[in-house]
Amino acid sequence: MLDAQIKSQLKEHFKQITSPIELKIALDSSNKSNELNSLAQDLASLSEYISVVENYDMNARRPSLVVSSKKTSTQISFAGVPMGHEFTSLVLALLHSGGHPSRLNNDEIEVIQSIVQKLNFEVYVSLSCQTCPQVVQALNTLAANNANISTTMIDGALFQGEVEERNIMAVPSVYLNGELFSQGAIGLSDILKKLDGNSAQKEVEKLNDKALFDVLVIGGGPAGASAAVYAARKGLNTGVVAERFGGQVADTMSIENFISVKETDGPKLVAQLEQHVKQYDVDIMASNRVANIVRNDYLDIQLENGAKLKAKSVVISTGARWRSVNVPGEAEYKGRGVAYCPHCDGPLFKGKPVAVIGGGNSGIEAAIDLANIAEHVTVLEFANELKADQVLIEKARSLSNITIHTSVQTTEIIGDEQKVTGLKYIELNTHQEQSILVAGVFVQIGLVPNSEWLKGTQIELNQFGEIEIDGKGSTNMPGVFAAGDVTTSPFKQIVIAMGSGATASLGAFDYLIRTQDSANQAA
Repeated sequence: MLDAQIKSQLKEHFKQITSPIELKIALDSSNKSNELNSLAQDLASLSEYISVVENYDMNARRPSLVVSSKKTSTQISFAGVPMGHEFTSLVLALLHSGGHPSRLNNDEIEVIQSIVQKLNFEVYVSLSCQTCPQVVQALNTLAANNANISTTMIDGALFQGEVEERNIMAVPSVYLNGELFSQGAIGLSDILKKLDGNSAQKEVEKLNDKALFDVLVIGGGPAGASAAVYAARKGLNTGVVAERFGGQVADTMSIENFISVKETDGPKLVAQLEQHVKQYDVDIMASNRVANIVRNDYLDIQLENGAKLKAKSVVISTGARWRSVNVPGEAEYKGRGVAYCPHCDGPLFKGKPVAVIGGGNSGIEAAIDLANIAEHVTVLEFANELKADQVLIEKARSLSNITIHTSVQTTEIIGDEQKVTGLKYIELNTHQEQSILVAGVFVQIGLVPNSEWLKGTQIELNQFGEIEIDGKGSTNMPGVFAAGDVTTSPFKQIVIAMGSGATASLGAFDYLIRTQDSANQAA
């Protein structure tokens, strides 16, 4: 199951395990059960602290594996074979169950260990989803630190009966004690806020007590990470406030144009960015959204939770998100058949017809990816020709289960109040309305900047909602700089975002030097 190189690496990691772990496996006669059994045996061979217990529960999902600590009685379960992006989740579960401490601060440990009620989490994932592991790992961290909490990762593609019964159309979907708890990306901080009613207020008080920042970076994507590193290296008191670290890059499957790195993926790059930022004394305030920014004596930054931060300078790097098609049915069926990440949600539509709206690179790449899973893929493009690279177009046209329509406009996404069942479109040349039956609709029509929160401020935006900046990343508000996809930067690329983050941070440093010198002279 595991090759020699991975075994060698794991054996070194497993030296950090200090207490016994049981791998309890429930199997049937399927190939996936054989894979899981082989995986469990391989893992057990790498540490004297790991043992395998077969057929532990006749009522368990099959195949499934439970990582159980004999010392603390904690349980972390995996229904399916946790490979792909979830292999890291399994390795971390083993380490944390075996005595290696989780990376938690004292406040988080206190909240987790104070939970006395029984909490049973179930998280439905697809193994190709890049967002899912952060949710799985957050829940696993809870379970590893409190025996009252259990969690199970469920491969939705393998347990499709459950997926259909619960009408799950997007991953990750988290259930707590049988009821829907969350859908989509959610971090440990937000999970704790939902579990502990006092946690949110504690967080506000903690944020209000923060000292004045020299540079406060708003946004945790490539531009924000770059800005934070450059500011911290100048010895400035630097903070990062972001909804989640990594931004949109965390949802990117394959990255092949990042200079000096032949190939990587979004989650791996995000982990490297976060690790780099954490090498410096940067205050990372994740799971927070900024609501307003006002210039007084300093810059006052108000968060959506009511907390306030103060800074001498700010770098806005809130990035962009997938653009909505804005037709009836899209909002109603978001997460119930309307999706924006084919890598994440595609496996849930195995053997079913789907549609892709958009004929650019992202749309045609999505169609090619989905063609390996879905029964049929219909591509709908508004323009009279596809905008994707020719090599992608040729690949898509070579696949027998992809149909491409150009010069069409999607007018409505149809459903049965539970899930998507089809969509309607107009042929622009003939003005005839057509309809097709589909189980899923993947919207891939470009990006929109995350700048809505700035519309009530004095910071200038262009007609597309992008922040107007100059060559140093300066906005029209003194002390406020911006970088990355949220700005008027003409090309939305990771490497360009990183460069603009560095530029904006250096611009902020130059601003601080000049304004501090002026203040000192005036004094």
